Amino acid sequence: MPSQPPTPPLAPPAAANDVLQGPSHAQWADIVQQLGAEIAGPLSSALERIHNLISTGQIDRQSLRALRESVAQARESGMVGQQLARLASGRLRLSRERLHLTQVLRSVLAHRSRETQARGIQVRQALKPIEIMGDGALLFSLLNALMDWALSSTHSSIDLRLELSSWPAKARLSCRFAHRSLELINDARAAAEQPSRLDSLAWRLVEQTALTMGILPLREDEAGITVLTLEFPHTVGDEPGLASAEAPLAPAEPSSRDFHPSANSKPLAGSHLLVITPRRELRNQLQDAVRHMGLIIDMVGTVDEAAQFCQEGLPHGIVYEAATRGEALDELRSEILREVPPFSFIEVLDEEHITQLSTATADGIARVSRKHLVDALPSILLFEFSKSL
Repeated sequence: MPSQPPTPPLAPPAAANDVLQGPSHAQWADIVQQLGAEIAGPLSSALERIHNLISTGQIDRQSLRALRESVAQARESGMVGQQLARLASGRLRLSRERLHLTQVLRSVLAHRSRETQARGIQVRQALKPIEIMGDGALLFSLLNALMDWALSSTHSSIDLRLELSSWPAKARLSCRFAHRSLELINDARAAAEQPSRLDSLAWRLVEQTALTMGILPLREDEAGITVLTLEFPHTVGDEPGLASAEAPLAPAEPSSRDFHPSANSKPLAGSHLLVITPRRELRNQLQDAVRHMGLIIDMVGTVDEAAQFCQEGLPHGIVYEAATRGEALDELRSEILREVPPFSFIEVLDEEHITQLSTATADGIARVSRKHLVDALPSILLFEFSKSL
């Protein structure tokens, strides 16, 4: 099957002093076209391997791994598309709260440490303690999207720097990496192909999330090096030149009054949940309870499978059936909490039980009865996932 033609890139990133504005209808059309291409490409490859399996009745380990990777790529593209649709819906309600940007970023990096180590990528950090005003959930999404894009694009390490700009002082986060390997730095053909690879769907998510937050993403690609700078417009503090947390937003800043809540807003779009239960009926019930939240959900039947799943990267939370609780799960939980202290564990009990958040239990595990999943689990997840903000 012929491959999809490359999607024409959007307009190049604006200069730092350009007027902040959202994408046009034509640009959203380009993003939708790119979404289709990034889903269709891997699925076409997967379909070809399935046809080969049907015709030969055999598949080797390498082909099986390639089939799994193709399906995973298509799923990831679909989830990114879901997050982009949420941003484009116009129904997103933006909150305004004081956030410790440095702590949130460090939490995201701790959460992604297994993934970066598995890929052999070093993340170097130079982070000053800075607080901002903004939407906590969108900030978490932005930083995770930034890591997704950088990890998929880098050929070296990733350098993150968080500092204050000159007067007027604003928080400035820069991400720097080599988008070409050193041996291809002077390769003209590689230089011509790389920008289209950098303008992936993962980049579109970074770009659109930043714009939704009122942040202008300034990207420079030169001599094999990419530098993305995000300047946060509302940095707060007591130092001269910084705004007060009580200061009103500028008129041009989108406020919660401009948006209306909707069941289609998918409040946890892009967040990753791992479920441990061997029972199909409970798996279905859990999926139905959180279907509207936009979660990426993976299912395993045993704690051993969960431990193996977590080796190359952690989900954002684990929901497990009470019957699977034992020494192995306690060991897995202890191991994860040493790396990510605010990590969320939620226990589902068959019997009647009062719904409890992690802050209300002695062991820090949230609990909910299976009978109350539909009513209570979405609220529990919203609270538990917000602990890292």
